[in-house]
Amino acid sequence: MLVRSVVLPLVAALGLVLGGPAVGRADAASVCAGRPAKTVPFKTGELRVYKNRSYACATAVAKKPGRPRPMSVTIQARGGSPVVDSGRFTKQAGPVTVHALNRCVRASAAISGKSGSTGWILC
Repeated sequence: MLVRSVVLPLVAALGLVLGGPAVGRADAASVCAGRPAKTVPFKTGELRVYKNRSYACATAVAKKPGRPRPMSVTIQARGGSPVVDSGRFTKQAGPVTVHALNRCVRASAAISGKSGSTGWILC
């Protein structure tokens, strides 16, 4: 009984330190790996593209999070098929990732009918 009264609170406290409620917050850190490569603002949000050595990743982030609304984000490596995430979201669509080692990519995003795109980048 003494072990339960001492060990369980310690395990719970350790869980809060290592993986507490803020760990899953999207605004705490990017959901894409790599460095920011391009940001394209548009009326209802922005398209964010990230790049690391082998991959490119994109997200569409709403300017004003709130009620669910139509959002989509697409990324495509030159010579490859586009990868799409679309639906009704409150804050962001994506991340979507493609293998982009030595290849150009293009990305686009739409939120509530307004959109932005990059053209071919990272060449």
